[in-house]
Amino acid sequence: MKAVVITGGKVEVAEVQTPVPFGDELLVEVKSAGMNAADLLQVKGFYPPPHGYPEDIPGLELAGVVVETGPKAKRFKVGDRVMGIVGGAAQAEFALIADSIALRVPENVDIGMAGGFPEAFTTAFDALFLQGELTVGESLCVHGAAGGVGLAAIQLAVQAGARVTATSRTLQHKEELESLGARVLHPDEMPGSGPYDLVLELVGAANMELNLKEISIGGRIVVIGVGAGSRFELDLRSVMAKRCRIMGSTLRARSTEEKAYLASKMERQVVPLLESQDIRIHEYLSFPFSQAKEAYEAFSRRGKLGKLIFFANNQP
Repeated sequence: MKAVVITGGKVEVAEVQTPVPFGDELLVEVKSAGMNAADLLQVKGFYPPPHGYPEDIPGLELAGVVVETGPKAKRFKVGDRVMGIVGGAAQAEFALIADSIALRVPENVDIGMAGGFPEAFTTAFDALFLQGELTVGESLCVHGAAGGVGLAAIQLAVQAGARVTATSRTLQHKEELESLGARVLHPDEMPGSGPYDLVLELVGAANMELNLKEISIGGRIVVIGVGAGSRFELDLRSVMAKRCRIMGSTLRARSTEEKAYLASKMERQVVPLLESQDIRIHEYLSFPFSQAKEAYEAFSRRGKLGKLIFFANNQP
């Protein structure tokens, strides 16, 4: 099969061995695969995949059709349309995913777009509700809202009855973000805009001092992105005075059991919203796998709104 392969800090398309499903694994013919910041870090050698995944094939999420199953797979069968998060190697013609982690792709959802759903919405759902404990009527601030996770977070929070503020440095995104139900601010307008019960930090350390000023008494800050730095000076008195919590979260290194638990929550609470079109996947650009180099160059540019999605060369 062909796959996107990392060679010398760059990507190319190369012929590699097709994986074989064991245990409860599903072999999926990949129809689409989303691109994430972690893929860029892996290409640069800064974010190796978990044990058991090839180091030279990126990709954390996929959607496709099951073509073979391991002997212990019970939920899905050959011919089923599935999507889900994986530890790596999703950017290929065929990829493996555990049966317990896979999600069904609703019949009314384009499978060529579905590869942009699992990572963003699972990350946002986990950070907002399982880590951040967001509830109806609370106020949420999403920093870096124009990315895939930010857009997913806005939609899920609005559906949950939260009051959402989104920050973005790219003003041309304001109308789209407002259409999702968010109040939109430039980061320079953040001072005095709170208090917020929950802050979802997708940018990094540059925002943390201000987050602590704008967080409510008993509020929570969940950090899931550090593109703007991972270190800042913390005055613990500000944490004590606000009785707030600072948390961090990643998905990739979690165990299969933890990911299966998340998948079960997603299947019951989030996939139905996608099926009913109460939430949607925002596509920024799409590229065939054969144009991997161009796709990575496009993803590296600023000003994106939504997901960059790879699609199979035979997809329309």
